[in-house]
Amino acid sequence: MTTGPVVWDPSTLPTDDNVNPYAFSVALNGRWFLQKGKMVAYYGNITFHPIGYGPLDSLISTSFHSPTHVGDWVVAEGQGHMILADRAYDVNSYDLEQGNLTVRAGNLLAFAPTLALKQSIIPGFLTLIGSGKFVAASNGPVHFVEPPIRVDPQALVGWADCPSPCHHYDHAYMRGVLGGVRRLTGIGGASGEEHQYEFVGAGQVLLQSTEVLMNELVAVEPGHTVPAQSAQANLGALGRQLGF
Repeated sequence: MTTGPVVWDPSTLPTDDNVNPYAFSVALNGRWFLQKGKMVAYYGNITFHPIGYGPLDSLISTSFHSPTHVGDWVVAEGQGHMILADRAYDVNSYDLEQGNLTVRAGNLLAFAPTLALKQSIIPGFLTLIGSGKFVAASNGPVHFVEPPIRVDPQALVGWADCPSPCHHYDHAYMRGVLGGVRRLTGIGGASGEEHQYEFVGAGQVLLQSTEVLMNELVAVEPGHTVPAQSAQANLGALGRQLGF
């Protein structure tokens, strides 16, 4: 005898926890910052405002400091449950306690306004400062490692409470006949064997379990499309949980 899928409703959805490895339920009672396109369903009375929305000026002035990414984010306001997902990638929540964490911009899905978001000096990354919860996606499970360490840039999700990384190039990897082939063909030229990020000092580094970056897509607007494979994976994972 086979059992049917779990069917969720507002009373049974997890509170600020995973629905499954690929979806996360935020119990909203107030406001959260949310990357566009990452909310796949919600229950309750929730509205979504652009970052430039006038009544939210005081919130923005204390919690959002990234002009480059302002068009990618909204503020969710109200009461209810939001289900967050990102094309069937792994999704997890993390808690900062008076911390300082820098994360790849495309991986950060949402965060509580008790955290302040700032634009990192490293292109493509954002920094969260303070105490509170945030939700991030990754291509495979995330592992925490301690410096000193050198990591493949494509496996890097972020780093916490440690200095920004330096670039490290293995010039020996590009020397000789094989090095010439790599320069001409590009084979192996962009791998972690040639170029790494080097971390030193105290703190933790967050690594995903693959060297393949998540494909960063802009928020879907009317008239735009997303790859069919991505859309089917996202809808299929959610549908199995909601019983559709």
